[in-house]
Amino acid sequence: MLRRQTKVVQIGNVKIGGSYPVAIQSMTNTKTEDVDATVRQILALERAGCEIIRCAVPTMEAAEALREIKSRIHIPLVADIHFDYRLAIAAIENGADKIRINPGNIGSEDRVRKVVEKAKERQIPIRVGVNSGSLEKELVEKYGGVTAEGLVESAVDKVHMIEQMGYNNLVVSIKASDVMMCVKAHELLAPQCAYPLHVGITEAGTILSGNIKSSIGLGIILYQGIGNTIRVSLTGDPLEEIKSAKLILRTLGLRKGGIEVVSCPTCGRTKIDLIHLANQVEDMVQDIPLDDVKVAVMGCVVNGPGEAKEADIGIAGGVGEGLLIKKGQIVKKLKEEELLPALREELLHWNQN
Repeated sequence: MLRRQTKVVQIGNVKIGGSYPVAIQSMTNTKTEDVDATVRQILALERAGCEIIRCAVPTMEAAEALREIKSRIHIPLVADIHFDYRLAIAAIENGADKIRINPGNIGSEDRVRKVVEKAKERQIPIRVGVNSGSLEKELVEKYGGVTAEGLVESAVDKVHMIEQMGYNNLVVSIKASDVMMCVKAHELLAPQCAYPLHVGITEAGTILSGNIKSSIGLGIILYQGIGNTIRVSLTGDPLEEIKSAKLILRTLGLRKGGIEVVSCPTCGRTKIDLIHLANQVEDMVQDIPLDDVKVAVMGCVVNGPGEAKEADIGIAGGVGEGLLIKKGQIVKKLKEEELLPALREELLHWNQN
């Protein structure tokens, strides 16, 4: 897939844009002021595959907490700022690797300039964010409501304002909860923007609805070569965002590595608790460091071997028993309770086989 070429921006030890891979982001949902809880969550997200982490900075105490948080984690730390320009300045002074602001709610141009000057002093990238929920009144009136065109005009105006202040170390994001509006906005913005784009569907919803909306929206946008970092915004554990983002990127062929689990949808032939088994397998493989291995979990011994032939390894359930399959060939028959341990053992010793 051809990626749209943009300016390269460095965020801590991660580069985005240009030919660099699409980076996976998430955001903590702890109180940033609670350093220990925030660090625990970030370290768990790191292990899951998060590459850039963002923390809300609603208070000066939160801004000051960033210094210790950064000293205890290993991925770039982004400060999320709204309304108070002084918090953006404090976040930069306390070591944020990037700040996210919406210039429209920071206040006067003079306040935005003070933030830009501090970012320029430390060479910290600014992510210019525009959301459908905070689109300027004049643009809502101009376009007869919140539209993709209005979002793009707002973003381009903010970028030009910061460029005129002599700074171009920028990342841009335009987000909407309306999936197709968000898609259209990115299609309109991409040809006009030389900077990396952070892509996501804002306020996407719960694990179920949020995953569906994000998969459709991000899938369409990324498939067109647009987007340099992504966040799957879910109302739930941020770890779920990382799992979903990795799967979206792998499905589009933008990421390789890891273990892919495929499973059949069950039918009347299923004689095993396949739903529970498939979920167990998906959880089990998270901590096994293998690249590009496909595992199949099938519900019956009738079609299981054939359906799993494109997988590297798989299991197929029967009545109180099942088959272990490699490359479509039956290896051995096992009791139902032995299937999961046998599969794990095979994966743990995969490179020795």
